Amino acid sequence: MLSTIVAILVFGLVVLVHEFGHFLFAKLNGIKVVEFSIGMGPRLFSFMKGETRYSLKILPFGGSCMMLGEDEEESDERAFNNKSVWGRITVIAAGPVFNFILAFLFAMIIVGVAGYDPPEVAKTMEGYPAAEAGLESGDVIKKLNNQKIKTYRDIMVYLMFHQGEDLNVTYERPSAGKTYQTVITPKYSEEDETYLMGLQFYGTYRQTNSIPEMLEYSAYEIEYNIRSTLQGLGMLIQRKIKPEDAMAGPIKIVTMIGGTVNENSRYGVEAMLLTISNWCLILSASLGIMNLLPIPALDGGRLVFLFLEAVRGKPVDREKEGMIHMAGMVLLMTLMVFVLYNDIKSYF
Repeated sequence: MLSTIVAILVFGLVVLVHEFGHFLFAKLNGIKVVEFSIGMGPRLFSFMKGETRYSLKILPFGGSCMMLGEDEEESDERAFNNKSVWGRITVIAAGPVFNFILAFLFAMIIVGVAGYDPPEVAKTMEGYPAAEAGLESGDVIKKLNNQKIKTYRDIMVYLMFHQGEDLNVTYERPSAGKTYQTVITPKYSEEDETYLMGLQFYGTYRQTNSIPEMLEYSAYEIEYNIRSTLQGLGMLIQRKIKPEDAMAGPIKIVTMIGGTVNENSRYGVEAMLLTISNWCLILSASLGIMNLLPIPALDGGRLVFLFLEAVRGKPVDREKEGMIHMAGMVLLMTLMVFVLYNDIKSYF
């Protein structure tokens, strides 16, 4: 029960920070915020402070920052659409940007406490191409084809998305102070049911040696999560993975968070807090990038229209834009129903 509550709080925090970004920049731009809410559906309770209603709603997923005149014509000078185009751009972009800021803060906690996972070879496996190509224990993988490698996870993700492909491997041998290149063709393992280079890695974390290094790896954590999200979307579009395997709804996400928090709690408070921080990082970065996709009704879709307005010097017809966003909202709600159905189906 406690792990589920923690999971809901994590989800709520990520959404709260996203909506607060919109809220803060709306206020800074003199836009009237009608309602600031956390959750969806009917209100559990709410209160008025100044001109804004603050609400907590029954479903602990999602949230909103409703601004005056956001989707219709409004004569009030404090309406969203009556503000400058660049002011409106900052308001819409603030949500995803605040998610990336939150993700970076949690990345600093993780890297500062746990460190990072270097792509250092522990040993090579007999009968596989890496050993035949001359790689040794202690070598550090620097590149796979044109993909820069900074962590052990980079290698795992790259291999997952490029099964069986030839690999131009750039690696460093610290003992010799030299960098080498070789081509490796992964070999299929019947036992593991996947293609392997034949390398085993330590997979353990190493502490950073300075604040600049900590900041570097914290920023890289954000990059890693953004890249993984986009690669997953690419595979979904190319039909390399099934939608039900690629997408998780709020129920499944809360269950996964609760499960990992509960599992790691046996290792102590630090392990549990690092697990929570990691989920906050993943969800916040993912929410930021997903909201920037150029899909109507999402922040990215709204930004497309705002940038068009900035280029053209005049807005797209408000009624037509509203209809496009409404169609996008209908599609998103349909997708949400599909995702929730899969969430529920996975339990049976």
